[in-house]
Amino acid sequence: MTAAAISVRPRLRLVRLHLVSRRVPAALAALAACGLVLRAALGWHWIQGGGNTPLEIPALSEAGTAAVIAVTAHSPFGEAERAAGRWLPWLRLGTAVALTGAAVAALAAGAAAANLDGGTLSIMRNVAGMTGIGLLSAVVLGGLLAWAGPMAYAMVSEIALLQGWTSPWIWATRPPHDRGAALCAAACFAAGLAVVALRGARCRMEDAL
Repeated sequence: MTAAAISVRPRLRLVRLHLVSRRVPAALAALAACGLVLRAALGWHWIQGGGNTPLEIPALSEAGTAAVIAVTAHSPFGEAERAAGRWLPWLRLGTAVALTGAAVAALAAGAAAANLDGGTLSIMRNVAGMTGIGLLSAVVLGGLLAWAGPMAYAMVSEIALLQGWTSPWIWATRPPHDRGAALCAAACFAAGLAVVALRGARCRMEDAL
């Protein structure tokens, strides 16, 4: 075995242990389930296709995937991991980005056979922005409560839709090519990634029980 292979093995093991500790395999299964729910909603006409497609089911599916990603920010090891893991920021960043890509792929596959308003571009924007909110929630509320941020945002989006709000910060209600909405979602995603990578999810005593 070469020296390069020997040096790579510990890093691969570190990545594997990090992914397992964050329950990433279960998260991938949950993301796939969100895609299947969206496919069922569109295929069985829980919502109507066409130009006036309601946003409730897509927004809930996007918030669901964001909630799943945010919860994976929770660490079962707390401060001990922070003190010992110099690669931890990069592992957090890579995990969040990879899961966000998986979420977009799952929902895009679920919506592929239907005429969902906005298509993949809208899904990408909404999932990224809601994931950013979820990651920020993980830092403020703790990883196990991080789901609350995306779900609250989905509720606000529903109210905004009913009230006809046009703020770009409610990007889930905006057209797919709305540049302001895309910038707001990207800002939330970038902020969430940066904060969770550098600080990690908040550690609370009750989370360890």
